[in-house]
Amino acid sequence: MAADAADGGIDPGPTSPLAPGPLLTLATGAIELDIAAAAGGRIAQIRCDGVDQLLAHGAHGATTAIAWGCYPMVPWCGRIRHGRFEFEGLARQLPVNLGPHAIHGVGFLMPWQVTGQDAQHVALELGLPRDHRWPFGGIARQRFDISGRQLRLTLSVIAEDQAMPAALGWHPWFLKPDRLEFVPEAMYPRDQEGIAVLPPGPVRPGPWDDCFVNRREVVLHRGGQRLRVWSGCSDWVVYDGTEFATCVEAQTAPPDAFNLQPGQMLRPGETLTAQCLMAWD
Repeated sequence: MAADAADGGIDPGPTSPLAPGPLLTLATGAIELDIAAAAGGRIAQIRCDGVDQLLAHGAHGATTAIAWGCYPMVPWCGRIRHGRFEFEGLARQLPVNLGPHAIHGVGFLMPWQVTGQDAQHVALELGLPRDHRWPFGGIARQRFDISGRQLRLTLSVIAEDQAMPAALGWHPWFLKPDRLEFVPEAMYPRDQEGIAVLPPGPVRPGPWDDCFVNRREVVLHRGGQRLRVWSGCSDWVVYDGTEFATCVEAQTAPPDAFNLQPGQMLRPGETLTAQCLMAWD
């Protein structure tokens, strides 16, 4: 664990226990949202018509930071191979925290600040570290908006006084659907270390812990409810390797993007933003 001078606390690792802490509840119409700002700025639970949608903290033994709710992945998504990449001609090393790799950014391990709230939205902000965990700094922002039977997630990252690589996305642990409608265009192969590599190719049958090229909505059917998930992101990870949950993750880039797509960067003052829409029929 590393001390965080910015917030005075201690950041857990992805496999360390992380409790929800105080919850901020947003409810209007059919949708109710419990937001755990202190626990990585994540959604602890979504309810539609009173029915839970996410794997809750403690359910099926899910108590670690990586394993429950719906959390933001920022400023990178998935694994960075061995935590290493090159940026602007310099070799960089991030702490490895899941096996030999660095996973899912730093945002889901840090407390976020509530910067706005009304009956239909909540806004959060996080100052990204400028230390061994992430040497570039920057600002991450989230917004949760409820309207009718829809939930819109907006996630952004802003470079401050120095350029930085950036990728972002969401990692929802949906309770296991009875059926998943998912028709991707292509699938990234994985090498012997389980890391996505280029080029994307044919889609292989599951079970999956893989990244896909996808431009269609994904539909989850469970208990008579139908949840449609859509994003302008074209890279999606699906993990359905457990009996109790399935992860459907819209991302702006594939895992290990800083090595696979090294030309992507934010210059000082630039912003990367993505949105994800969840709609219940």
